[in-house]
Amino acid sequence: MLRGAWTLWLVLAGLLCWHPGAQAGWFADAAPQIEVRVAELPREARETLQLIRQGGPFPYPRDGVVFSNRERQLPYHPRGYYHEYTVKTPGVRNRGARRIVCGMVSECYYSDDHYQSFRRIQE
Repeated sequence: MLRGAWTLWLVLAGLLCWHPGAQAGWFADAAPQIEVRVAELPREARETLQLIRQGGPFPYPRDGVVFSNRERQLPYHPRGYYHEYTVKTPGVRNRGARRIVCGMVSECYYSDDHYQSFRRIQE
């Protein structure tokens, strides 16, 4: 009986410590190490960042939708934390590959390769 109780305690302790990112070693401190200053962003990215700060209006219908972070390139947060915005790409008819993803306005990331890599935007 004591052995069964010990096993149950270990299982419960493991469940209490588990979070969705634990399986893949995906912890909140796994933030991208590369940074980019606002002044170094393309003009279109700076314009998109300004629209984010002022709350729109946004030129693309999908701007502001929840970004699910399936690529696991950004620090773990519950679904709904991140939102994505299109950065216009000159000469491209569709949305292109450039995006800004923000958790909070002070925590935004720039991707110019459709989520393959991110750089944290520094003010």
